[in-house]
Formats: sequence, structure tokens, C-alpha cells
Amino acid sequence: MSDAPSSVPDESPQRFRFTGSGGEYFRIWIVNLLLTILTFGIYSAWAKVRRLQYFYRHTEVAGSSFDYHGSPLSILAGRAVAFVLLIAYNASGKISFAATFIALAVMVMVLPWLLRNSFRFRLRYSSYRGLRFSFKAGNAQAYSTFLPYGFFALLFVGLTAWAFNGQMPTDPEESVDAQKAMIFAGLMGTIAVAYALVIPLLHQRLKRFQHGNAWFGLTPFSFGATAGRFYAIYAMTGLIWVGAAFGIGIVAAIAAGVGGLVAREGGSEAVYGVLTLVAPAYLLLFAITGAYFSARIANLVWNGTRLGEHRFESQLRVLPLMWIMLTNMLLVLITLGLYMPWAAVRLARYRAENLVLHPAGSLEAFLASAEGEVGAVGEETLDMFDFDIGL
Repeated sequence: MSDAPSSVPDESPQRFRFTGSGGEYFRIWIVNLLLTILTFGIYSAWAKVRRLQYFYRHTEVAGSSFDYHGSPLSILAGRAVAFVLLIAYNASGKISFAATFIALAVMVMVLPWLLRNSFRFRLRYSSYRGLRFSFKAGNAQAYSTFLPYGFFALLFVGLTAWAFNGQMPTDPEESVDAQKAMIFAGLMGTIAVAYALVIPLLHQRLKRFQHGNAWFGLTPFSFGATAGRFYAIYAMTGLIWVGAAFGIGIVAAIAAGVGGLVAREGGSEAVYGVLTLVAPAYLLLFAITGAYFSARIANLVWNGTRLGEHRFESQLRVLPLMWIMLTNMLLVLITLGLYMPWAAVRLARYRAENLVLHPAGSLEAFLASAEGEVGAVGEETLDMFDFDIGL
């Protein structure tokens, strides 16, 4: 870990860099995996700390690296809370829909608190050049930000259940009433559209809450990306997906028709040969849309984030990211998962090397001032509910 400042121009753009290697991380990854299996998952909290420390300590900007100081026991406590909620939700499904709805309502009420604590934990135990980050949103802000979307989720679940139970027959031999079928289709379509309209706004509110309440020492971060820009990315991703899927479907239908003609003449292998091209086409479509969405969202979020007067610039490009994601996925499959450490390092290196910090003034003066201010004020006291659930 490097904490000493390098001799770079104070006000020049500072590109992030990742110095780790796949072979080096593989040794950590394989030990983490084996110990997690041997301890029936309990060691996963310690594995997470080792993983984050490796990636933090090998991520540098302006000649210094980050560090992670999280407590495995706190992470384990957070996972225990998440596990209990998951068990309660699954058990409720075996009782009745009412029990499931109540369990979901409890999770909705708890989720803003869990989100706030998770963000708080991650930042509080992260540092750069020995200076800690922090997260200063209160529970009231967390609930005012996320609780309305939780109520929307409950409404979505309730209406969906009513549509299935009240509008569609439960007996497979019972005929479907045309009017009920139209009501069901219209209701489900309305719910799907409403859900699609809410998700981009929720994503923007989540990032604004996460980045807008973060601090480095006594300097706050701010977040200025608007909801409209999130909607634009979601809409373009959807258009790419629908257009490409429609094109693949047409080609597949034509191929199936031509193959059917060939098959009737005794060449059924031609049908399977043509149709097997559809699966790779959809795999490529997932890679393209996934890379487009990931790159555009990361660029939007970081380009809309500032640390005081200092700004960030993310320069991720779709095609290089798509190539990394696609080849990572194929190599992980080919090696039965053993390539995962190299895949994680490749992705971390590409993301780091395309993130730039643009100082508004002397970076060294800013860091020196921040270190002095925090030294005078001191760290806030930890509380008993400080834990991480891995969000």
C-alpha cells in the first residue's frame, strides 16, 4: 500500500490505476473459497474483508492507494440479519399470501435503515492516505427517500396477486372469460409500464443518496446527475434490446421455416444447425446491452459526482467493456470458474484506468488541509448498529 504522495503536478488530471494481478489475487480467492466451504459460509465475512483490502490497496490515484478497515464480525452480523429476513420471507410463502405480504411489508419498512447502515459502514471503514471517508445521511432521510418506492412495490405485489387470483381461473379445465382475460392483460400491462417508469427514478435517487451524503474528511461529495438522464439510458437500453431481439426472432423464424422444408426432405440436422445460432446471438445481445448499460450508467454517475470543487470523469466505452465482459464469461465457463480472479482483475483494471480526478486547485494542499481538520475534530463514535449487509 502506497500512502506517500508522488511528484506529479498538483493541478493536473489524476488518472486512477489498478496494480493488482490475476495470479496474485487467485491465491487469496482460492483460500477464501476453500475456507468458506469448510466453515459452511461463516468465513465469507473474513473473505470479503480480504477481497476488499486487496482491491482497495491496489487502486491508486495521485500516487497513493486506498485501504479498507472493515470488521468481519460486523459483516457477519449484517449477513445474519439479512439471512433471518430471507428465511422469514420464504417461510411466509408456505403459509398464505397474506403472511407473505406482511413479511414483505416488514422488509420494506426495514430496507431504508439497512441501506443507510450498509453505505455508512462501507465508507466509514474506507480510507485514502490514512484519512477516512464517512456517510452522513440520517435515518429520516433514508426513509423519506426510499419508503415511497417500498409502498409502490407492495402495491405492485398486491395488484399482481389480485390479477392472478381474481381475474384468471385457478382450474386448468375452466375456460377463460374473454372480458376477464382482457382486464388481466390490461392490468398487467399497466403494472409493467408503471414499474418500468419507476425503476430509473429509484436508481437515480439511490445514487443521489449514496454519493450525495458521502464525505472525505470534512469535505462533502455532491451528486448532480438528473433523473432524466437515467431515463434516457434505460430507454436506449430497452430500444437496443427490443430491436435486436425482434431482429433475431425474425431470422430465427425464417430459419425455422426454411429448416422445416429441408427437414421434410430428410435433413432434420439442418434445423438444429440453424437454430443453434440463435443462442449465441442472444448471448451476444446480453453482452452488448449489459456493456452499454454498465458503461453509460458508470459514466453518468461519476461525471455527476464532485468532491468539494474537484470533479470526476469516467471514460468507459461500450465495445472494450463488452469484449471484457464477454471473454470473461466464456473463460469462466471454460475453466469451470477458476478464471474468476483474473476476470475480476481485468474488469477492475479497465474501470480504474478510465476514471480520472480533475483537481480544482492544489490537490496536495487540499489533502493536507483535510488531514489537519479531521485530526482536530476526531472520528465520530461508532454505534452498536454499525454493520454491512453487502449492498
